[in-house]
Amino acid sequence: MSFSEVRQYQYGDDVRNIDWNVTARTSEPFVKVFEEERELTFMLLVDTSGSGFFGSSDQFKIEVATEIAATLAFSANAYNDKVGAILFSDRVEQFIPPRKGKPHILRILRDLLYQQPRQVTTELYEPLRYLTIILRKRCTAFVLSDFLTEGYDNAVKLAANRHDLIGMHLYDPREARLPDVGLLPIQDAESGRLRWIDTGSRAVREHYQQHHATSVDQFKKIFLRNNADVLSIDTAQPYLSTLIQIFKERRT
Repeated sequence: MSFSEVRQYQYGDDVRNIDWNVTARTSEPFVKVFEEERELTFMLLVDTSGSGFFGSSDQFKIEVATEIAATLAFSANAYNDKVGAILFSDRVEQFIPPRKGKPHILRILRDLLYQQPRQVTTELYEPLRYLTIILRKRCTAFVLSDFLTEGYDNAVKLAANRHDLIGMHLYDPREARLPDVGLLPIQDAESGRLRWIDTGSRAVREHYQQHHATSVDQFKKIFLRNNADVLSIDTAQPYLSTLIQIFKERRT
């Protein structure tokens, strides 16, 4: 709460807010009026690991993540909020301190577009731990990732205890469902391992689909049990209306 102005005392006002200096000068009771400070700090934690460079339609997952980061950042800027970023793989690749202004946001997006990560694997513990160390003041943190990793429960718990955490799970539709096209080579972008899968087998397709569903379910459970919000985004579908709704809820 920050001081706004003084006005004459009205019936029902809290007597603890009486401005005794003004009251003494005017011989009339005046109270201090406070307003809630609306300035917030937003942090964008963007996964730049190798699995982001996959896309079965027009865009890679990392490209969609960049678009979403831009939408979030410019929306925050419209309310004069600060925006910062942590770009990560299995380590913190780059930290951009939160600041205001369009030039700063453009700097974040430029660095995200031209980021060349040193590692291709994904690890969530280090970037979330870094967030809690580097930012003492509570912020709203969006984690944009495909969450193709394990063992990040404690990291989420650590960050959610201090910050308002939102997990944004990005996935390509081909990561959720396989087409029936016979033998198909699939390579893990992070480990480099190549496997051939018989997509003509219904059992194989169902197992693949179930594996994705289990991964998404794990992601949601970890965030929700730590009082963090979750959102799952199909990179082949429009996402703008969902993001607008998020900001409306955050402003109420």
